[in-house]
Amino acid sequence: MPGRNKEQEAEILSWIEAVIGEKLPPGNFEDILRDGVILCQLINKLAPGSVKKIQSKGTNFQLMENIQRFQAAIKNYGVPQEEIFQTADLFERRNIPQVTLCLYALGRITQKHEEWTGPGLGPKMAEENKRTFTEEQLRASEGQVNLQMGYNKGATQAGHGGFGNTRHM
Repeated sequence: MPGRNKEQEAEILSWIEAVIGEKLPPGNFEDILRDGVILCQLINKLAPGSVKKIQSKGTNFQLMENIQRFQAAIKNYGVPQEEIFQTADLFERRNIPQVTLCLYALGRITQKHEEWTGPGLGPKMAEENKRTFTEEQLRASEGQVNLQMGYNKGATQAGHGGFGNTRHM
């Protein structure tokens, strides 16, 4: 994973403030988000009712449940599983860049939801790029031999020996 990017972390925090409509407490990126309360508030603003129960105080296990509820909610919202961080990545500060990547993915996915008209995060997602070709354009390549047809300019494996032998130069 790439190293941490403080500018991206600051951009995410300001986006969260804009979405939830509250000023976040001062502190480090991972300390602000560690208990999962703000993350749950964020997904509830984006998709109301996504997280039913938010534990604001309690044991570490109860606070980690906030993060797990957030993860389940963003998966339902459309964030791909491979972009969602593990609970320990945030709670135990193991992989903060993955948390950043996940929140950028969430900001990107908000653009797909028409009901969300609030602020976005990250680059704008591409729209459909439909292409149409004429029959003549499609037929133009039929007479050509492409490289997948076996044409390799005379390169062979002659002299290689057999399976398992080393190559002698």
